[in-house]
Amino acid sequence: MNLLLTFFLLTCLTAPCCAQGKQRPLSPIKDTPSLPRVLLIGDSISIGYTIPARKALQGVANVHRIPTNGGPTSKGLENIDSWLGSSKWDVIHFNWGLHDLCYRHPDSKTQGNRDKVNGSVTHSVEEYSRNLEKLVVRMKKTGSRLIFATTTPVPEGEAGRKVGDDILYNKAALTVMEKHKVSINDLHGLMANRMSQFGIRPGNVHFTTEGSMLLAEKVAKALKESLLAERK
Repeated sequence: MNLLLTFFLLTCLTAPCCAQGKQRPLSPIKDTPSLPRVLLIGDSISIGYTIPARKALQGVANVHRIPTNGGPTSKGLENIDSWLGSSKWDVIHFNWGLHDLCYRHPDSKTQGNRDKVNGSVTHSVEEYSRNLEKLVVRMKKTGSRLIFATTTPVPEGEAGRKVGDDILYNKAALTVMEKHKVSINDLHGLMANRMSQFGIRPGNVHFTTEGSMLLAEKVAKALKESLLAERK
């Protein structure tokens, strides 16, 4: 009976600490009022680097993110107003791409119905470019500094994505960013030819913990530089 009671008390005492100590990337954070506010927009790749980027910028900025996977640009257009809200953002770091260039088929049994052989692409390069421009125009209305993160590489063997489409879609995105004078954070360049080292497994666009940490370092560096430039 004493052992059971001891176990119960230990569980009650330690569980709240564990719950409080664990950060979740999609959960809202409480601002430190004296610090600038940053918003991360992106898909699961950005979800992977949210926590380490937030830790890298601790004491430098309040690093928020949208409360979901940003999906393709069409999802962005549907939700951008609610994601931006009415609060002031000093910097918005954003990406769309991997979901836009993905081929899906309703009968596919692969996760996400991915099927680059029989499926249809979510958005053509032309549609992607048009949608992305609308999103950039909307975000620029906030007065925030914008940073576009290039779409990370598509590895060989990916079930719903074609190798090389990442380059085509990034090229279209960079044209939009140049037109609107948006800064670039080249995450694609960081991971090009390194998916075998940092990819979670062959044929998968996602990253290991080490890969996400590497992305987070580059994201944090880009955000720091943008915040410093804002102060000048």
